[in-house]
Amino acid sequence: MADVTLQSSLSPRVTRDVTAWDRLKVNRNWLAWWFMLPAAAFLVLFLAYPLGLGIWISFTDARIGRTGAFVGLENYEWLLDDSVFWLSVFNTLLYTGVASAIKFAVGLYLAILLNENLPFKAMLRAVVLIPFIVPTVLSAIAFWWLYDSQFSIISWSLRKTGLIATNIDFLGDVWNARWSVIFANVWRGVPFVAITLLAGLQTVSPSLYEAAVIDGATPWQRFRYITYPLLTPIIAVVMTFSVLFTFTDFQLIWVMTRGGPVNATHLMATFSYQRAIMSGYLGEGAAISTAMIPFLLAAILVSWFGLQRRKWQQGESND
Repeated sequence: MADVTLQSSLSPRVTRDVTAWDRLKVNRNWLAWWFMLPAAAFLVLFLAYPLGLGIWISFTDARIGRTGAFVGLENYEWLLDDSVFWLSVFNTLLYTGVASAIKFAVGLYLAILLNENLPFKAMLRAVVLIPFIVPTVLSAIAFWWLYDSQFSIISWSLRKTGLIATNIDFLGDVWNARWSVIFANVWRGVPFVAITLLAGLQTVSPSLYEAAVIDGATPWQRFRYITYPLLTPIIAVVMTFSVLFTFTDFQLIWVMTRGGPVNATHLMATFSYQRAIMSGYLGEGAAISTAMIPFLLAAILVSWFGLQRRKWQQGESND
């Protein structure tokens, strides 16, 4: 009886000591948030904070060695009147658009080819990955030698076959330099597209193709009505990443051309680095980097709306 009395006298005190924080710690509905907290802190520290700081610096006249003062939209007004900036925008859009389109076409072809019953298929898949796993700087140096105005193996081979009389100036001519860096980017990016799409093809049931063959469907019809629709979500994701990687490419261009000749291969990323680090104008460089954000958001939104139109994940019909 005494124990019961003692327990009843202590129960109200224990109840009063349990705070909202104590209940929150043991609430199963908040368990996922607790697991996400370390990753969220990492993203805020290493992504959100640098992004916010870069946007803030773009509104200042900061230089290397001093913080600078708030100048409002002065850096962006300078961008609007700077011809090199608009040339870098043109170069970036050309570089991204052409390279991404070629990478998708070649990568899709390789994925379909590697999905067939080929001899040494595993070895071929490993070979396809080589350009992607080689460090970017090493790839850039290799292409720099391939494109050398005096010792280019490409020019030497073409001269030996009689197709050209003199060496091709790959990196010294404006348009030659643009196509040269685009080809180098395609060489590096095709494996990523091909292997990702190949993984998607592995999920397509062979019975669909067997039924289509029985119905008399041609190879193009099988691709058009089976392969492509089922790969649409994967294509949207992989091309979004491909566009983002290509749009923000820096190492390949900087090692090969440093934006030359006469700024013909300057991308927004390389131009931002040149203004901020090489020239010391941190505010202007940050403004160029910030100007890239709308283009990147546009690429993400296009992919997102594309996925919304084809609601394969929810098992719903196409809109």
